[in-house]
Amino acid sequence: MRVRQIAAAAAAVALALGLTACGSDSEVTGGDAPKSVAQKAKDTKKIVIGIKFDQPALGLKKPDGTYEGFDTDVARYIAKELGVPESGIEWKEARSENREPFLQAGQVDLVVATYSITEARKPKVTFAGPYYVAHQDTMVRVDDDVIKKATDLKDKKLCKAAGSNSYKRVTEGPPDGKLNIPAKTVDASSYSECVAKLKSGALDAVTTDDLILAGFANQQKGAFKVINDPFTDELYGVGIKKGDKETCEAVNKAVTKMYSDGTAKTLLEKHFAGTGLKLATTVPQFVGCT
Repeated sequence: MRVRQIAAAAAAVALALGLTACGSDSEVTGGDAPKSVAQKAKDTKKIVIGIKFDQPALGLKKPDGTYEGFDTDVARYIAKELGVPESGIEWKEARSENREPFLQAGQVDLVVATYSITEARKPKVTFAGPYYVAHQDTMVRVDDDVIKKATDLKDKKLCKAAGSNSYKRVTEGPPDGKLNIPAKTVDASSYSECVAKLKSGALDAVTTDDLILAGFANQQKGAFKVINDPFTDELYGVGIKKGDKETCEAVNKAVTKMYSDGTAKTLLEKHFAGTGLKLATTVPQFVGCT
């Protein structure tokens, strides 16, 4: 009996000491509160960034395994401002349908992938920026003389890229849509597939952000044309895991510097000069890190 009492007393003391130690650690470090992406980047000099791999002039993986495009260059600039050299960046393909899941699961730290800031996405993602404001437009085959404005899309075959809301801007009315035009949607896994289907005649038009369309049109010169009838503002944000306000503020600081030091203007001209787009070179108004 005496041995059992001693053992029980020892176990109680050990438990108490363990609880005390846990309490002390919580007070010092904030318990299980995770580090922000900005803090991890500063400490480790590494970051994982989701970009598109198939969008010319924005996010494109080249045959040699390197990456190019406006979004990719913006991501490099932000990483540098967070203390991460280019060698510390791990690139991950962020398709339209997996951007939120990747952030929520911690598979990426940031998403810089033509990621429009919308009310529907705000409950799931914290957005820094926007780092650019694009405008939705429409691209058709170069020999198409029927579709000259967005309203001409009535009863036309329109691409519906997985995970993207762009088609809704045409086919639905507010709050998620815009034009409420009864077009016929054709499914595709990505905008590169949309463009391939447009070229083959499987659909009549692709509608999405003008920067995306300009990139594809420039890649295949003489095959397509953008009709230059914009009808939305698309705020390109940097996606961050919901609630990481510290990183959001750090990214906004980096974007502000990118415009003030002239880098944004240089990058926009590098990737879109000669496309006919009117490029904005002043820092956009931020949405706030809520």
